[in-house]
Amino acid sequence: MSDVLDSPGAEWSPNGANSVPSPTNPIRVLIVDDHALVREGTRQLLEQDPAIEVIATAGSGEDALEQLAVLSPDVALVDVNLPSMSGLELSRTILATKPAVRILILSAYDEYAYVAEALEVGVGGYLLKTASTKELIDAVRAVYDGVFVLDRQVSKRLVRRRDAMTPTIGSLTPRETAVLELLAQGRSNKQIAAELELGIRTVEGYVSNILGKLGVTSRTEAVTHAISHRLVNAPNHDDFN
Repeated sequence: MSDVLDSPGAEWSPNGANSVPSPTNPIRVLIVDDHALVREGTRQLLEQDPAIEVIATAGSGEDALEQLAVLSPDVALVDVNLPSMSGLELSRTILATKPAVRILILSAYDEYAYVAEALEVGVGGYLLKTASTKELIDAVRAVYDGVFVLDRQVSKRLVRRRDAMTPTIGSLTPRETAVLELLAQGRSNKQIAAELELGIRTVEGYVSNILGKLGVTSRTEAVTHAISHRLVNAPNHDDFN
């Protein structure tokens, strides 16, 4: 199971972005996993949907970067545990060099440290390898559409962690909520300032207020808390229930 977080107004512009995927205009996917059987199995699962096309696979981060030098996938499906370069290191490099590519982490790990780093990197979603075929396909489609995907099991784990910390939570103002939603979409303070037509110092003040009210010390923890406690817009998507 997985939760999704809508991200209206996202700045992504992949090739053919926001067009309706179809057999003639499919979502192009790159699969990165160090196990050949997993790569091939994932390819077969995804291609059950005629609107998804796996254009390449890679067994390492270095191999993936070579593929990305000549290919332009819409979505990169990346395993966390890769040889030499980790999946999160690879994701950071992809987002720095190919920002139009949306990244869905597919991992066997649900530990907070991995999820927190993935959120900090700015990936489009985090799904566990225990996901069903339908959940995997729906997640790829959602990430392509600019919707943040968080595996339901991971979300529950984050809720338990946050509840155990019992922070003092104050009420967020509508403007603080708007800023928090943009933080959850991976926006920088500069991007938030431009999008909300605010000064950069004003945005910094809002971020500081948000951290204080949520009882957290970093943007990553604020985003984690927002997703797990549904403080940002998270419309129901029946496909993920």
